[in-house]
Amino acid sequence: MSSKKELKTIAPDVKWQDITEGGVMPYAGNAELFKTGDWRSMRPVWLQEKCKQCLLCYPVCPDTSILIDESGKRTDFDFDHCKGCGVCVKVCPFKAIDFVEEGK
Repeated sequence: MSSKKELKTIAPDVKWQDITEGGVMPYAGNAELFKTGDWRSMRPVWLQEKCKQCLLCYPVCPDTSILIDESGKRTDFDFDHCKGCGVCVKVCPFKAIDFVEEGK
């Protein structure tokens, strides 16, 4: 049995009582389902040679876009989900993350 609610199509003549309520999540989901990295105007660049693997960047990333491998070491970014907020850049004490304009 599925717990998904059926989303209603909004047609010009639909009454407000017949559409999905605002602020209601009709079914479970998360950011992994959507490639939100297209929103980015600034792009973090991981400077591996400067990285000390302190992992201070990992818990502050709101999009869980900083990847950690099986051995517990930080790897590059998941650019499909990174929105380019720059929090990781600010928190890195070793300046191992640069921030550049997207497309450069």
